[in-house]
Amino acid sequence: MRRFLVAAVIFGTAQGAYAADMPDLPVLRGSLPEGLSTVRTVWQGYYIGGQAGYGSADMDFSRANSGQTARLLENTVIQNGMQVSQWPIGIGKSSQQNEAFGGFVGYNSQWDDVVIGVEASYMHGRFFGSQSATVSRVSGAALSDNNFHAVDVTSTASQEITDMGTLRARAGYIVGSFLPYMFGGVALGNADIVRAVTITDSWGPTQADAVAPGAATATLSADTTQHNHLLVGYSAGVGVDVALVAGLFLRAEWEYARFTGVVDTSINTVRAGVGYKF
Repeated sequence: MRRFLVAAVIFGTAQGAYAADMPDLPVLRGSLPEGLSTVRTVWQGYYIGGQAGYGSADMDFSRANSGQTARLLENTVIQNGMQVSQWPIGIGKSSQQNEAFGGFVGYNSQWDDVVIGVEASYMHGRFFGSQSATVSRVSGAALSDNNFHAVDVTSTASQEITDMGTLRARAGYIVGSFLPYMFGGVALGNADIVRAVTITDSWGPTQADAVAPGAATATLSADTTQHNHLLVGYSAGVGVDVALVAGLFLRAEWEYARFTGVVDTSINTVRAGVGYKF
């Protein structure tokens, strides 16, 4: 019996010493069940990760070729008399969905349950859109050259965005092992933009002569291709990081990015990722 008591005392002492010597590992930690001692989740520090997602790109081409048309027709009879560059060509919007993948890197600063940080995010994919339209009109009166004119304008435009990055500020609040957050910042995109305009002008002393098959005709055209064109805009969104173990965390996120220019573009993406906090 004495040996049993001694063994029990030694075992209990060893267990207490072992627990006291256990290191406080620098990992992401969540709250323990109610009734046990709790340890606040630690998000402070640098982190890096990878992500994949699915997005929708909405592109508005309505203003894509107006400047190009105006330059092509500058000081011409039909521009001065019919304001061709102001016609509503009808080239409109395009929407397409596609997959994308990339990564992120950032730094968190933590005050109790509040986390504020900065992050750079990158996505690679293929968001493409194109539109084409034709408008035809005949002048209602003779122009400055004393002729009636029948004008056809064909306008086409396309844009492909292959790379998109955002530099954002984040703010979140810790709820157990979860870090819901919101963010906003600057968005940059890399795009190939192609625009083309073809204008056919036929004329004659009457409207009938202007549209007749044998009417005098002239054609003007212009096309512009911009490779690796830099898009600048802004982004905003929300997400949640979920702490696992040993610095590992999962992420789910929604981001809205807006670019303005010759082609106004909005991109919505939903993403899932995995990261590691150092």
